Amino acid sequence: MQPVRSICCIGAGYVGGPSCSVIAYTCPEISVTVVDVNGDRIRAWNSAQLPIFEPGLQEVVESCRGRNLFFSTDIDGAIKKADLIFISVNTPTKTYGLGKGQAPDLKYIEACARRIASLATGYKIVVEKSTVPVRAAESIKRIFDSNTKNDLHLEVLSNPEFLAEGTAIDDLKSPDRVLIGGEETAKGKQAVEALVRIYERWVPRTKIITTNTWSSELSKLAANAFLAQRISSINSIAAVCEATGADVGEVAHAIGTDSRIGSRFLKASVGFGGSCFQKDVLNLVYLCESLNLPEVARYWQQVVEINDYQRRRFATRIIGCLFNTVTDKRIAMLGFAFKKDTGDTRESSSIYICKYLMEEGAQLHIFDPKVQKEQIINDLSQSCIVGEEPDRVTKLVTVEKDVYEACEGAHAIVICTEWDVFKVETIGKRVVKNGIPYTPTSSCKADPLAPPAKKVKL
Repeated sequence: MQPVRSICCIGAGYVGGPSCSVIAYTCPEISVTVVDVNGDRIRAWNSAQLPIFEPGLQEVVESCRGRNLFFSTDIDGAIKKADLIFISVNTPTKTYGLGKGQAPDLKYIEACARRIASLATGYKIVVEKSTVPVRAAESIKRIFDSNTKNDLHLEVLSNPEFLAEGTAIDDLKSPDRVLIGGEETAKGKQAVEALVRIYERWVPRTKIITTNTWSSELSKLAANAFLAQRISSINSIAAVCEATGADVGEVAHAIGTDSRIGSRFLKASVGFGGSCFQKDVLNLVYLCESLNLPEVARYWQQVVEINDYQRRRFATRIIGCLFNTVTDKRIAMLGFAFKKDTGDTRESSSIYICKYLMEEGAQLHIFDPKVQKEQIINDLSQSCIVGEEPDRVTKLVTVEKDVYEACEGAHAIVICTEWDVFKVETIGKRVVKNGIPYTPTSSCKADPLAPPAKKVKL
């Protein structure tokens, strides 16, 4: 079988862009073209200001862009030329029809499959990189089989990503594992081996796991569900700690030293966000319900409900710290991205905390070092956030360009994202961090309008 010399990636988002940039960086003999229907996004990838922020990404892109890494809107041309095609398009949760609110919307995956089938010739490997439900590869293959031409053979693989935003480039360069699933046929095994050879250029073979397609797809959902479950678990314990006087940080440390449990993803917070965790847990819930496993479905549904509870509980504690009313009070919201070192706001807990505070009439002054004003306004202007009051954002939200301007005159400072610039010892105001009121011990005086704060060790 001939080695892969040309790769096309359909989708220039948080998965396709960084993943294929690292492949181009580590495999200079392979031509990699990332394509997207969004012309503005492609222009940004070809500029000095990339469309997403990720530490180390700029250097990787600039080192090989124009040499063997290309960003283009010519989707058809890239498909025809490629030996291997990654599908890295969005798979949002459905907002309509069967499975609304739980099942993933596969319309973009289907559109890609039909486009590939109509344009491709010869032998090509098609790799689903997007997070998809179990047996999605079977649906893609069915489309290929029904649209096949005599001179065309398409082999479908699953290669889910396991990136953590904020450390994506390090994760891609030194992954815990690479997972590749394919059919257990001679041609399927050949396709798997071709993809393995690409990753072997920089990943030890012992870290490359090969499975059947269905195991690969389910492993991605299960991994994200388990991580989300840990966050919801420690957040539920945080509520118990606050009711009893225990310190959630000390409890988490004690739990994390157990080698059977480990310390990662045991940091109490305002809840998990991002594009994957909630979507994938709900996808798993839908799968369990479809398989007539209602008890299992209810178990995973509770992970999402605890996350929603934590967001509401955090907002309630902010209101409680300010004499049970925040109407017309100035609240500094520090951080809008769902985690530090990324500009991604998808399903950010900050959005929902802002929603609850706006419902109480608070004046929000928001600052995030990497999220643009337009993104913040768009996220808060969704109908599910403002309801039937579209002018609420205009009246109550100010996006600041400087952290000190956001804090000036604030009745409370709320740290929603753990950016390093928000270290609590630098802020001489009343702070509510991760749902816990906190007064920093510094030479600065606390806001005289804030009620006396109980010191809490963080």
